[in-house]
Amino acid sequence: MRTAAILCALCLCASNAASSAKICAFNVQSFGEAKASNRKVMGVLLKILSRCDVCLVQEVRDSKGRAMRALVKDLNRFDKSNAYSYVESERLGRKSYKEQYVYIYRNDVLTVKDQYQYPKREARGTNDTDSLFSREPFVVRFHSPTTLMKDLVLIGQHTSPKSAMKEMDELYVVFKEISRKWKTQNAMILGDLNAACGYVTVKGWRAVRLRSDPKFRWLIGDEQDTTVREKTRCAYDRIIVHGREIISTVVPGSAQPFNFKENFHLTEDEALAVSDHFPVEVDLKPNHRYLLRSEL
Repeated sequence: MRTAAILCALCLCASNAASSAKICAFNVQSFGEAKASNRKVMGVLLKILSRCDVCLVQEVRDSKGRAMRALVKDLNRFDKSNAYSYVESERLGRKSYKEQYVYIYRNDVLTVKDQYQYPKREARGTNDTDSLFSREPFVVRFHSPTTLMKDLVLIGQHTSPKSAMKEMDELYVVFKEISRKWKTQNAMILGDLNAACGYVTVKGWRAVRLRSDPKFRWLIGDEQDTTVREKTRCAYDRIIVHGREIISTVVPGSAQPFNFKENFHLTEDEALAVSDHFPVEVDLKPNHRYLLRSEL
């Protein structure tokens, strides 16, 4: 009886101490050396990123790599209770304009198991020589022992506004390829998909396989607002999951935009200096058995 009581107490302690793993995606809007040198902007970014166990950062325009190194270095100083690392994509873009995807993650919680830069491919059609994506998806497979979902596949994407619906539809093919490559049905697609307002149409939605296939769960709904400007209300940024295991791992009601303007009491101009997008986030349930073993 005494042993059972001790184990029960340990379980309760682990349960209370363990928070859900928070997965985030944030279009930081032209993140480079200018923003990295702005102390107020960096202060807000550090508070946002320290909330996340892993965050897909988009619109990184940092050709020399200095801004991202400075950001992660400052993040490790800001949040001394955790250790952060990052993994980055190639510089992507059809012409001279280039961006990178960067996953910033807590390396004491997650480890990178594999990564895959989706190759550049031409769009189908006799007269269409454009590539399928303006910025090809960057896929990272994390090992996550502290969550119920131990094998976490994240497909990061920032679509071009002009071809958002076509690119969203093509993400269906990306998922299928990743599913075959890594032999998993469980994955999360996340990022600024420009999946709202003037970039989508009712008729066009029907042709987006990512949308029409009920096996894909859109956790950020059409009614959400992921934009900073008060005059806009659009769910541009999304989190989509596929697979029974990951769907069952999602904490109900946790998927939402994080309104840093309101939470950090910023003016609209102060918030826009950081980004014109809010991050989107979702929590995954913790693995209490692993945490209990760690305690023992």
